[in-house]
Amino acid sequence: MYLRNNLRWQLIFEHSWRSLLIFAAWSALVCLTYGPLGLHSVSIPWQPVGTLGIAVSFYIGFKNNGSYDRFLDARQIWGGIVNNSRTWAMQVLELITSQVSSPDVDGPAATAAELSQRHRSLIYRQIAWCNALRLRLRRQPELWDAEVAPFLTAAEAALMRTRQNPPTHLLREQAAELRRLREERGLLNDFQHVSMMRTLEQLYELQGGCERIKNTPFPRQYAFFSYVFVWLFIALLPLGLIGEFADMGPDHIWLTVPFSMLVSWVFNTIEVVGHTSENPFENQMNDVAMTALCRTIEIDLREMLGETDLPPALKPVNDILY
Repeated sequence: MYLRNNLRWQLIFEHSWRSLLIFAAWSALVCLTYGPLGLHSVSIPWQPVGTLGIAVSFYIGFKNNGSYDRFLDARQIWGGIVNNSRTWAMQVLELITSQVSSPDVDGPAATAAELSQRHRSLIYRQIAWCNALRLRLRRQPELWDAEVAPFLTAAEAALMRTRQNPPTHLLREQAAELRRLREERGLLNDFQHVSMMRTLEQLYELQGGCERIKNTPFPRQYAFFSYVFVWLFIALLPLGLIGEFADMGPDHIWLTVPFSMLVSWVFNTIEVVGHTSENPFENQMNDVAMTALCRTIEIDLREMLGETDLPPALKPVNDILY
């Protein structure tokens, strides 16, 4: 996610210079054909070109609104993941506190050491789930050992890595752990168990929201024809402009090159902005900063556990927060 208020000109140039060369070459070819070669038949009236430009601007505006809605939906989902992760840690620490009086549970009450270990296991598995979901959305399984496995036992990490959808099974293990705490140790009563299960259900819903965006591409009929219409307009633009500049004098036809480049660059940039916002989970500069959000969750949850040796919050790299 790009954080700087204004885009650096260097960044704009890096993403624009290839298309600008194409625009310059095409408009210069039109001017050469119209002027030195004297083929005035390449000129077309400006009115149909201008009408096409208006239609294209409406179309790509509609497409960009849809693209931004996908990004906003993704960011809201990850905001929900952050909030529900904090809720989960709070429930673990405040509800799993002592043995609940139950005639079905025998044995001594849980010791402080046992409670601390169970707290750590449940909260660390939640951190692992957040990172596993991020890696799945970005298709980065090679980072599993560095960013997920440290929050799980060695056996659980090896088992989860073999699953087709590790985040799903991590939440399933959380639910199984709650059942054991209620049935075997008596550390949860029915009300507490139901309350924590609802949190897991909400996490499942948020995971499903991420998978919906990831696995449902932006409707290709909108994305493809937006691209085609923009480049069709760019192709016709110098043909419509050259006649207008020729009316100002024979030397003015070369003004077609800079003006055609400028208008083409504006339309192409609007199209590219919409295209780069279609898929917010690709680890690009305009995507949701899931790595930073996962680090925020890790810091908050580990601090709730009372840990002090915490990793630092992630900082932007070249104005981009990943």
